[in-house]
Amino acid sequence: MQGRYTFSMIKPDAVGANHIGAILAMIEKAGFTIDAISMLQLTQTAAEHFYAVHAARPFYKDLCSFIASGPVAAMVLEKADAVADLRKLMGATNPAEAAEGTIRKAFATSIDYNAIHGSDSDETAASEIAFFFPGRELLIQRRTIV
Repeated sequence: MQGRYTFSMIKPDAVGANHIGAILAMIEKAGFTIDAISMLQLTQTAAEHFYAVHAARPFYKDLCSFIASGPVAAMVLEKADAVADLRKLMGATNPAEAAEGTIRKAFATSIDYNAIHGSDSDETAASEIAFFFPGRELLIQRRTIV
């Protein structure tokens, strides 16, 4: 069985278009639990660090500028087979190729402004969760703080 956790981020285009609630509703309807969520804005330096894996690619600078251009909603999601299930729910990077019922089909406007990011592997999910939620212990069981 694959990992229970994945990382996702609602990107500045979808945040700016007020699609956070609708996207979260789709995520929850698909059976995910939102274990953590944070609204934040990345600096250019943080964006470059986050997308460092793409540094040699021609779209890297534009990608970093875009992700730092406005607020994002960073999330830790939980579900059995979380990475694969979220990627299926997100749909193809190019919304023209995304299946009906996917987040990108509903909310992305182009291959560049594609509404949502999701981890591509369990290893990437762990790294991305640590980047956005440093020191966070993933919940094994729910607990109440009094």
